[in-house]
Amino acid sequence: MTIASEPWEPLEPSEPLEPALSVRQVLTLERVLAGEPEVVAGAGQLDRPVRWVHVAEAPDVGVMLSGGEMVLTTGVLLAGDEDKQAEYIRSLHRAEAAAVVLGLGRAFPAPPDVMRRAAERCGLPMVVLHRPFPFAELTEEVQSRLVRRKFAAVSLSEAVRTALTGLITAGAPLQRLLDEVASHSACPVVVTNLAHRVLATAGERSAVDDVLRDWERIARQAGGSEGDGWIRAELAGRGERWGQIMLCGHRGDTATGRLLAERAAEALVLHRMLGGNSAHSWEEQSAQSLLTDLVSGVVPARQLLPRARAAGLPVNRRTFVPLVVRDCEPAQLERVLRMLGLSGIAAELAEGATAVLLSLARDQDAAVLAANFAARVRSESGAEQTVVAAADARCGWDDVPAGLREAQHVAEAVADSSTALDLPAVVRLKDVHLRGLIRLLRDDPQVQSFAERELDGLLCAADEDMLAVLRTYLATGRNKSRTAQLHHVSRPALYRRLEAIQTRLSVDLDDFEQAASVHIALLAHDAQQA
Repeated sequence: MTIASEPWEPLEPSEPLEPALSVRQVLTLERVLAGEPEVVAGAGQLDRPVRWVHVAEAPDVGVMLSGGEMVLTTGVLLAGDEDKQAEYIRSLHRAEAAAVVLGLGRAFPAPPDVMRRAAERCGLPMVVLHRPFPFAELTEEVQSRLVRRKFAAVSLSEAVRTALTGLITAGAPLQRLLDEVASHSACPVVVTNLAHRVLATAGERSAVDDVLRDWERIARQAGGSEGDGWIRAELAGRGERWGQIMLCGHRGDTATGRLLAERAAEALVLHRMLGGNSAHSWEEQSAQSLLTDLVSGVVPARQLLPRARAAGLPVNRRTFVPLVVRDCEPAQLERVLRMLGLSGIAAELAEGATAVLLSLARDQDAAVLAANFAARVRSESGAEQTVVAAADARCGWDDVPAGLREAQHVAEAVADSSTALDLPAVVRLKDVHLRGLIRLLRDDPQVQSFAERELDGLLCAADEDMLAVLRTYLATGRNKSRTAQLHHVSRPALYRRLEAIQTRLSVDLDDFEQAASVHIALLAHDAQQA
């Protein structure tokens, strides 16, 4: 596999990754509670992260801070000077301190109004301790917790990176990587393209469905700020953005969630680069997963509705046209959809068979648009014999799985004989006649036994040439001239082959009933082989 010569570099997180304690969390520590803390200003800012704890009495302490510190003071150098008190608070605000904690005592037996008002104006949390409290204990407690949390963050970062790198090295698919991310984050994980269409998901199925059910609202807010555990990381490589990964409802702290999202983004970028020559893009895999689940019927259609909507397929008050196209790539069919301005998704169901689900407005003519689609597919592929099989249009989402299975059945029914049949632009169930019925019954033991018994004289000899001649002769309505022409033999030579076939099978092909019996047996044999 060829990798781009440009070196891959991990994405740098936009903010520090080490988790911090919030002011609120510090105030709930047992040692702090012993000092009877009271928030007297900035109560709405208690979720600010505390990066460090600093004991300082100097009035100009702000110049010594770098941001995120919780400053502990007794105010002994501020007593009696209201200007210094106000400036002290303003300097902390300018330095982006997390909070100020004032121990009440000789300097300030009660919370000073000047400092409280200044803190309220600045939005700086101000806490007073009503009981004597050794600042050294609080400093030791918070610092040790911060160090432990930082070490845990580094350990988590390396654990996630190692796990994801190992999966990529082993050639794991995208879904396996996302499952690993979901196991670490304990919340739904969603990957989208730049249009906010869902490409892949992971996590507990019911939780993922809840997210997708409300995806339209979530997508509209996708560019907003993080909050309530909704954490995003951009997917980009070689200077180009092409999607994002989102942790939906992460219950841990934001910094840890951001770490997980960033590590996941790194892995997905690498995974996409290494899989750049893959035949299936993430968009195709997403469509394939949805259509496969619809066809299989393992998951009720109603439960798949949020996935379809999140993937960008219009589903409200729509008419659905299930199609299956033989021998045409999904990317080619997607191109045709765009050319015609049709809403729909396409994905390979099996080798040589691609499902297409059209979503049309109720006032659009489904039959005409399906015919236009088939004509354009043939024109773009350059193959006039491309089979476009369709089921009747479905007005309800719950009927789509049956429609897809019907279209798949029709496509299979004509797969082995499309060159011998005069097919309409769009082949439907009524066009496959007996062949369609035989396809449905091909696994029945009695049908299998009938086919073996009727064709025994040719099957035992394993004479594929004789079978081919018989197949063409019966498919053309026992037209000897046409059969000879298709097999490039003279009519006398064809007569000799037909006589040999009749002798081996002990039948008279000029007898309609015997010829029909052999024809049905041959259809059943071909269906079983397929």
